[in-house]
Amino acid sequence: MQDYQNLPIDIQTSKLLDWLVDRRHCSLKWQGQVRTVREKIALAIQDMPENEEIKQLLSGSYIHYFHCLRIVDILKGTEASTKNIFGRYSSQRMKDWQEIVSLYEKDNTYLVELANLLVRNVSYEIPSLKKQIGKCQQLQQEYSRKEEECQLAAAEMRERFYSSCKQYGITGDDVRRELLALVKDLPSQLDDIGAGAKGLLEVINLYQACVQFVCDSSTEQVVPLLRHMQVLGNTTIYQWRRGVEPTSVERPKTEEVKEAVEPEGQIDWGDFGEESTSAAEVVNYGNSAEGANEEIDWGISLESDTQASSTGDIDWGDTNDDAAQITVLEAGSETPEGVARGPDALTLLETLETRNQFIDELMELEIFLSQRIVETNEEADILSVSQFQLAPPILQDQTKEKLEVMVATIQDLIGRLTSLRMQHLFMILASPRYVDRVTELLHQKLKQADLLLLKKDLMVLKRQEALEEQTSLEPKLDLLVQKTRDLQKLIEADISKRYNGRPVNLMGTSL
Repeated sequence: MQDYQNLPIDIQTSKLLDWLVDRRHCSLKWQGQVRTVREKIALAIQDMPENEEIKQLLSGSYIHYFHCLRIVDILKGTEASTKNIFGRYSSQRMKDWQEIVSLYEKDNTYLVELANLLVRNVSYEIPSLKKQIGKCQQLQQEYSRKEEECQLAAAEMRERFYSSCKQYGITGDDVRRELLALVKDLPSQLDDIGAGAKGLLEVINLYQACVQFVCDSSTEQVVPLLRHMQVLGNTTIYQWRRGVEPTSVERPKTEEVKEAVEPEGQIDWGDFGEESTSAAEVVNYGNSAEGANEEIDWGISLESDTQASSTGDIDWGDTNDDAAQITVLEAGSETPEGVARGPDALTLLETLETRNQFIDELMELEIFLSQRIVETNEEADILSVSQFQLAPPILQDQTKEKLEVMVATIQDLIGRLTSLRMQHLFMILASPRYVDRVTELLHQKLKQADLLLLKKDLMVLKRQEALEEQTSLEPKLDLLVQKTRDLQKLIEADISKRYNGRPVNLMGTSL
């Protein structure tokens, strides 16, 4: 019997309500009884004495049976003056709370309410708070990750910006102005490349000799444009087509991109002063210094031709005067002889057609030299050796090292002319509005970097909000866990009394 008394009673917390009903510790209609008690409590707390302990009890989230017992004990002291000779209290406050306690004790309603509160805390309230705290922690990690990603992405976008600027050959401080400055330097760069063609005489002669030898003394001139630039450099299209240097060059007017708006209040009169002077010299109104009031002589006379010829001869001016020269134009052309105008005024490397021809001829020489290098490596090829026995000395005296130097020179010219930076410069030269597009494209990278930094700041703010929410939820969780543990002890002690002090364990709380 003693061993049986010490056997613990293990109750699964989730099955606690069913356990109490099955063992008739409470009624099946306990929910209606609890509802009646809660209504009584809601009315009773509206009229309470000024007591600090009562305020603390009523400030809790849920008032249960043991709180009511403590309130009755406190009212016994505050309402002692209302006690009659029969030991009863005439105070309505005391009567209300005593009635609440009696309703709680009827059919052990308080026990089933405490059990229901414990199950709800264990199954719902505590897991919900833990889930919210876990979500806050997860959000903090996610926001930290996004913050780092935004920081790295912003740095990458800025790196792309400066990398693109480096490809264009600018620093990126003022993209538009620097691009326009590059175009101004383009003619000198093209002249340098054209001057580099002057070192290709030996390669051209070698290629010409090979063509004449293979094609049986062919008179065809190879790489004509390179020959021209090897002697004269990057000349105008006019000189390339006509073989003579122009006396004057009138470059075509290209559409310029305005860098800044002219300040208001300034009127551009052009060359008004100069034109007015020349106009005054050209127009002759017939006024002389001697007679300013004389009539204007238009050169028209109503007299006979004889008199007109004698008295009113037309002055054609001095035909021997150097200022009056007649310019002879070519048939079907409005351009004076010797004047490079329009597309003819552009240089060979500025014009797309001749620039492509220049690159094609350089690649033609490169392929020829590469083939010759391969042939010189095949020393054991008897057919190749015998084939070049009758070749000119310039073909037989070439070594592999010399050919490789020639190839390197040609590849350097091709690389300088076809680099990405040069391609962009040619596009800017062809369309000045391309500067605006490139500037906008590069600035987009900086804008994206700034947006990513703003997003990073937003992630920092959200992470701080999640941390503050977690900080506010953790004390609530600790308080709820402590109250749940107290409920567990009260329920275990109450059930233990009903079974002669046997130990009671509520299983599955995991607090």
